Amino acid sequence: QLVESGGGLVQPGQSLTLSCVAPKSAFSAYAWAWYRQAPGKQRELIVMITRGNNTKYEDSVKGRFAISRDNSKKTVYLQMNNLKPEDTAVYYCNAGTTDLGSTNGLYPWGQGTRVTVSS
Repeated sequence: QLVESGGGLVQPGQSLTLSCVAPKSAFSAYAWAWYRQAPGKQRELIVMITRGNNTKYEDSVKGRFAISRDNSKKTVYLQMNNLKPEDTAVYYCNAGTTDLGSTNGLYPWGQGTRVTVSS
């Protein structure tokens, strides 16, 4: 089961760090990604990290978000800085795909963690 945490209500310009615990035996073998689902939109991949720690970011978050992984803890992180109202969404993690904008994930989806950016 994927367990995301760390979301909350923040003001524009503030930061949050999301965590995703993925107790999968094959954790280190896969690329992992963060997805988000904004109100009224589909869930889509916005940032990913390969098993070799190469990363890709959607243009809207490039320079503000940073993904990392700790294979020993089977955890993926998303550091989000300079948050904007348009970052408001439910954030999910999953494995297996490297395509920005993808709606697919390898494992059943977790509950996600809600991020609200509002003044």
